[in-house]
Parts: sequence; structure tokens; C-alpha cells
Amino acid sequence: MGVILGIESSCDETSASICINGKVINNEIASQAIHEQYGGVVPELASREHQRNIVPVINHVLTHANINVKDLDGIAYTRGPGLLGALLIGSSFAKSMAASLNIPLIPIHHMKAHVLAHFIDDPKPDFPFICLTVSGGHTQILRVNSATKMIILGQTQDDAVGEAFDKAAKLLGLPYPGGPMIDQLSKEGDPTRFAFNESDMPDLDYSFSGIKTSILYFLRKEVQRNNEFISENLHDLAASIQHTLISMLMKKLELAARQEEINQIAIAGGVSANSGLRYALEQGASKNGWKVFIPDFQYCTDNAGMIAISGYLLYEQGEFGDLADSPLPRMPF
Repeated sequence: MGVILGIESSCDETSASICINGKVINNEIASQAIHEQYGGVVPELASREHQRNIVPVINHVLTHANINVKDLDGIAYTRGPGLLGALLIGSSFAKSMAASLNIPLIPIHHMKAHVLAHFIDDPKPDFPFICLTVSGGHTQILRVNSATKMIILGQTQDDAVGEAFDKAAKLLGLPYPGGPMIDQLSKEGDPTRFAFNESDMPDLDYSFSGIKTSILYFLRKEVQRNNEFISENLHDLAASIQHTLISMLMKKLELAARQEEINQIAIAGGVSANSGLRYALEQGASKNGWKVFIPDFQYCTDNAGMIAISGYLLYEQGEFGDLADSPLPRMPF
């Protein structure tokens, strides 16, 4: 029997989850509203909130699953990438708890966990499959050969698509986090109203710095002509920005599927919660004959359910860490 406690603390979500024999029982997330007033995550404040939240969150999932700490077979935690202070809270707690119980520690790569979130619920993809991982810090196209073997086919060479969404939202005067607000506003806008320059990177790599500059210069020019330009065209601007970013993602994804001759396509990471991207995936499935896999919404953003299932899969293979493992803010893939 494998009873795994998963702990996620890479950024501003304190999360815990219990996985029993490959079944995720719960997924508790304590969000940090304190960052909204600063327009972004403040690392020091994130660390303090993790310290405040981690004990009650873990107690809650243990109680909910009717699990005593002595029933645990292993503890999985996010080793990186992420904010160093935030990672330290989760890793230190996991190490102390595992040492006191004399059970294995299972360090988890945050982005690989996003991919393995597809194995929480049915239907599950078969290996190999292509996974587009999209978040505030990462944009990658992966060939997933197994739970432990993932190959990067392409990735952003500068900014992540999630950052592009949030920066564009900031230019529109939207509060943080702005990406979900662009998604919401775009539902009532015309996605073809405004055009922005798409960066053309070789092979399967991405670049999102250029489109951010394109949006900035476009808005600056139009606001000089009409001070109310953004407010008068907010829905169309949001829809056009979202359409352009999703178009950039989909072109490379389709190319990767053709090159690898794989028709099982998955998406993962915070931006996979975007309704426009989900619709584009469905359209791609109809057009290309793909079988598409999209995690449940709660497993798209940062969460411990994906850490727990990753921990279980590694536990089954006997892949453990030790107390000497230090958090890695820039953990290599």
C-alpha cells in the first residue's frame, strides 16, 4: 500500500494532498490574496504566508482522508523550480516530518508534476504523448515517454506565455493576476479586431518578448490619439491579445505533433485553465484527429494533487531523495 502526502509551495499557493494507491483523495489549496495589492508575487510575503498556512493545510488533508501520520509511506514535496524562500518552507517541513516518521522523501520537479497531473483522473494518456506545458514561468513542448522520461522538443527562449498574458493585462489596467481576466473579457470581444506581431522562432521554440513590446507600442500610440481607447475597446483588445498568444502556441504544437507522429496531445500548467486555449485544443483535435487530454481545472494551477500523484509514481519505482537535497529555484529539467 502506498500512502503519499504531497506538499506544494513553489510560489504563492500552499497546498497539500493525500494519494492512496494512485488515487488522489483530496487537494487542499490555501491561496495568498496579499499579493494583489502589489501587482505580483512578493517573495518574502509568500514565504511568511506559507509558514502560516502549511500546518493547518496538512492537518486538514490528513483529517479529511482519515489518515494518521503513522499511516504515511512517503512524503513528496516540490524541490523546484520556484521561489527559494517558498520552496524552503515546503522542503524543510517535508524533511522534518519524513525524518521523524522514518519514511522516504520524494523530491518532485514542479513542471514534470504538471505533466503527471494527467494521471490523477481518467481518461489517462498512453505513452508516448506530446504535452504543452504553459505557465507564468515556463512554456515547453515535451515528448513524454514515461513518468520519468520527458524530452524537451521546444521551449521559450525568453518570457513564458503566462507572463505575456499578465504583462498584457497590466498594460490594459487590469488587476493581478491579469491572465484569467483577459480570458474572461475575451469572451465578449472580437479576436480579429486588432493584430499584433508574432515572433517567428526556428524549429519548436517560442519567444514572447516581442509580442509584449508590440502590444505596448500599439497601446501607447492609440492612447495618444484617444485617451479612452483602452476602456472603449477593452473586450476586443483582450480577445485579440488572447487570440494571438494562443495562435503562437498552437502553430508550434501542431508542428511538434506532425514531426513526432503522435496524435495524443495534452496540456498542463496554469495557462491550461484558459478557456480559449482549451477551445483551440478541441478544434485541433477535430482538424488533426488528435486525442486531447486536459486536466481538471483544480489540477491546472499550482496544486499538491499533482505532487502527490508524482510522488506515488516515483515511490512505486523506488526513486527517493534524502535530507541533503536542497531546494533548487532554477531546477534543471
